[in-house]
Amino acid sequence: MGETVRWLTPEEQRAWRGFVRLHERLGGRLGRLLQSESNVSPADFAVLVHLTDTPEGRQRYQDLARALEWEKSRMSHHIARMAGRGMVVREDCLEDARGAFVVITDVGRAAVEAAAPRHVEAVRELFMDHVTPAELRVLAEISERVIGKLDEDPS
Repeated sequence: MGETVRWLTPEEQRAWRGFVRLHERLGGRLGRLLQSESNVSPADFAVLVHLTDTPEGRQRYQDLARALEWEKSRMSHHIARMAGRGMVVREDCLEDARGAFVVITDVGRAAVEAAAPRHVEAVRELFMDHVTPAELRVLAEISERVIGKLDEDPS
């Protein structure tokens, strides 16, 4: 209880609040575009992108949940909804009876392939076109450093 709170300085607060607002506004705009133009939710898109980035389009439930920073119940419910639409299937893990894989289907692959071009175009229009190459490098370095620190303690 006797710890001193390290309040943000005005400069830190400006940067932090700007970053949070940017994340909220950009995520909201991109999410609405995905939903309206591709009929894919931001959560669907995140799952499908992660699966297309893995060999054979499959990943263990727990690894996918960790990568997305989702709770076990959210992962389970969302994957069940996606499976109901034919975008993914659940496969048991033969090596570990308690484990399971999420596997992208042809329907899921077609959905992400249809959504990706417009999504990338929107990312360019809403973000990339407004930063310089030097700013982009700094952003990448900051992001990688903070993500690395978060990965050290995945709690």
